[in-house]
Amino acid sequence: MKSATVSASLLCCLLVAACPSAQAAEIDPQHTRIGFTLKTRWGQVLQGRFPRYSGRIETLDDGRHRVRLQMSAREVEIVGHPNYTGMTRGEGFFEADRFPDVEFVSDPYPSALIADGGKLTGELTIRDVKRRETFIILKSECAQPAYDCDVLASGSVRRTDYGVDRWILAVSDHVRFVLRLRVREGEGDE
Repeated sequence: MKSATVSASLLCCLLVAACPSAQAAEIDPQHTRIGFTLKTRWGQVLQGRFPRYSGRIETLDDGRHRVRLQMSAREVEIVGHPNYTGMTRGEGFFEADRFPDVEFVSDPYPSALIADGGKLTGELTIRDVKRRETFIILKSECAQPAYDCDVLASGSVRRTDYGVDRWILAVSDHVRFVLRLRVREGEGDE
């Protein structure tokens, strides 16, 4: 679940990089998807998503970009499994009542990253635990990534690194995140 946050952040960063003249761009909630998969001990693959989030891609003074992404742990869902959704929001996972948000802040990156693909690094915070993570941005398939096509990012994190250690025998420690990100049309000027 944590890697979903990182992946989303990576995609957002790439989106802003595609438009170097922008000062800031807001992530488009209508076209952005932040998802993750978990595997159970019995081979079942659970699909999760963060339906509520906010984020922006900033253009720094030196021309590089940084993404800031905040996802609501209170709204996280395991698709089609209300019981798993409750467990994920609960004490053994996100503990959303106490830690309502998951946050990712990328390291500054060059605008070419979203077109060419590559590694995006930054700091992921889950349950007040901050760790450095790396996600992979796929090479763009259009001229204006984040506007004309999705920026695709993925990565895996270990949930136990963030104190998310409940049901470790039943659910894998590795969480795989996949993000499809876009920015809003007309955004970019502050």
